[in-house]
Amino acid sequence: MQLVDGFGRAARKLRLSVTDRCNFRCDFCMPLHPVWMPHSEILTYEEIARVVKILVSMGVSKIRLSGGEPLMRRDIERGVKMIREVPGVESISITTNGYFLAEKAEALKRAGLDSVTVSLHSLKPERFEEIVGRKDVFSKVLAGLEKARDVGLQPVKINCVVTKGCNDDEILDFVELGRQSGMVIRFIEYMPFDGRHMWSTEKLVSGKEIIAKIEERYRLERLPREAGSTSVAYRFADGSKGMVNVITSMTEPFCGDCDRIRLSADGKIVPCLFSRDEYDVKKLLRGGGSDEEIADFIRRAFAKKFAGVETMIKTGRVQPLIRPMHTIGG
Repeated sequence: MQLVDGFGRAARKLRLSVTDRCNFRCDFCMPLHPVWMPHSEILTYEEIARVVKILVSMGVSKIRLSGGEPLMRRDIERGVKMIREVPGVESISITTNGYFLAEKAEALKRAGLDSVTVSLHSLKPERFEEIVGRKDVFSKVLAGLEKARDVGLQPVKINCVVTKGCNDDEILDFVELGRQSGMVIRFIEYMPFDGRHMWSTEKLVSGKEIIAKIEERYRLERLPREAGSTSVAYRFADGSKGMVNVITSMTEPFCGDCDRIRLSADGKIVPCLFSRDEYDVKKLLRGGGSDEEIADFIRRAFAKKFAGVETMIKTGRVQPLIRPMHTIGG
């Protein structure tokens, strides 16, 4: 039976957090003093694979791993392999800060990883390292991107959260990187998931502003939006390599056909990123629940999925902090 929420939206994609830990301290994501989940509370790879198998039986086929920083999870390639062995999984991707990517990309590819997205919020080394709160890491992230391309992960994407007064002067620099490398550059509107309560609409750079800035130099062609896609895609009219994606979660949300379900590292089903609702499936996993009981629990949890951030925006109820992003991933 297909997994469908109360608004008729069917789940086809799983966002799977494998850890809440991260070696970076990005100011728009991480609290100053994060409290990590105890290791005993984190789902094992066997438990993760079991949930994935159950979700695939209900129509989910695309899996994206996130964190925290997923490559900090020990033996992450073993987790990828176990997910890949689940019949019906069509694709596995990962979103990472890239720090460990150069050393892990080949093993991840062998394990069955298809594609990778690297969070890179500045192309200026000093600025980047100020944003992430770590020194001497910029070159490692670039090396990770290069290695991902070398081992054949495809596509390789870059996520850039655009924040007014911080990195909005680098939009065209990122576009140039995409044109030269063939990578997909994904510009993301600043969302209220920061751990330091810094978010405000004054720091938001809209997708329309981002596209307008790019079109001062390049003509773009907007591509038809794939159902359930979180982004709007553009190609360059001159036929150049690379693509530009814009994720307009705050100004033009895509809630109407949202097809995602999320699973936190400690086993909480999170139907919607923008709501506080979460449902603990780990109790069933560790308490002897059958696959049928777990599937029924997930169906009932997903049926309660929040309408989406569109409702919050229309009613003026966008909160400055819903949950720190490191606890659930993007």
